[in-house]
Amino acid sequence: MPKLLSILINNVTYQVAPGTTVAAAMLLAQQPSRISVDGDPRVALCGMGICFECRAVVNGTSHRRTCQILCEDNMTVETNS
Repeated sequence: MPKLLSILINNVTYQVAPGTTVAAAMLLAQQPSRISVDGDPRVALCGMGICFECRAVVNGTSHRRTCQILCEDNMTVETNS
């Protein structure tokens, strides 16, 4: 069995399988990827990088398309505002 990766999403640690996208990890953790200008939580929609709904802060870099990024051990992810 492959070793699970540890990922920090909004200051809570989650364990995910290798090959999991950050968007999928955020969905499993029930965390929004960003907050709209109207204050609504948003999550991945298209899953292929076209809609930009999955943007979040990944390892300190804002507006990363999480559906295009695989989780790495000790990665930090925060909801984008």
